[in-house]
Amino acid sequence: MVSCFSIAMYQIKNAQFTGPIETLLEMIEARKLEITQVSLALVTDDFLKFVQEMNSAGKERNEAEIRFLSDFVAIASRLLLIKSKALLPSLELSTEEEEDIKDLEHRLKFYHQFKPAMVHIKELYERDQTCIARPLLLGRPTIFYPSPEVTPTAMQGAMATVFETLKQAVLEFKKVENTIIKLEEKIEEILTKVTSGIKSFGHLISEKSKKEVVVLFLALLHLLRDQHIHVEQSEGFSDITIRKTDA
Repeated sequence: MVSCFSIAMYQIKNAQFTGPIETLLEMIEARKLEITQVSLALVTDDFLKFVQEMNSAGKERNEAEIRFLSDFVAIASRLLLIKSKALLPSLELSTEEEEDIKDLEHRLKFYHQFKPAMVHIKELYERDQTCIARPLLLGRPTIFYPSPEVTPTAMQGAMATVFETLKQAVLEFKKVENTIIKLEEKIEEILTKVTSGIKSFGHLISEKSKKEVVVLFLALLHLLRDQHIHVEQSEGFSDITIRKTDA
């Protein structure tokens, strides 16, 4: 039996759509970092900038590209969670969030190990008429000899099981409600409250959800970077005092 193939590798036309895991790994390798939560936190800004540039291309996207972009956004959300945890050690994560972080780290390490093999496989696929043969069967006619247990009735039963499984998988769904928290709005909220007399970050995040606390802290960092505010902290993990630079 001889199996021959000549396969042209499928290429996505848009060069920037290389996949979120591959893109993230390239950013880590470019900085010569080991794959750890620390390195993921360090490249978060680079990855978010990449996603923003993709999203602001200003052209209509087909359904496949939108689905592909959503994969980038999903990875970006995990990176934000990792960076927030690095900046706020006291931030408590749920079991599901901890598993998401471990899953991303595991997938990156696996892809890093698998990546060299992809180059070799691609070379094999691109060879013209690559053949793999068993010399004993060379020259003999190709035949199909299924097991005696493979009967039309057995095949029908197997297909019915597959369709029933797929039917259940399609019908099972759950509704996920999510609130969008905009960074720009939280920046304005901090400036407004600081102007009105609230000087403590602890008061700003009082009775806020975990997501709001994370976005408020990122907003605080943006304001500090742009020199709109001054902050002080007397000791590690103590409350942060905020004042406007023009005060």
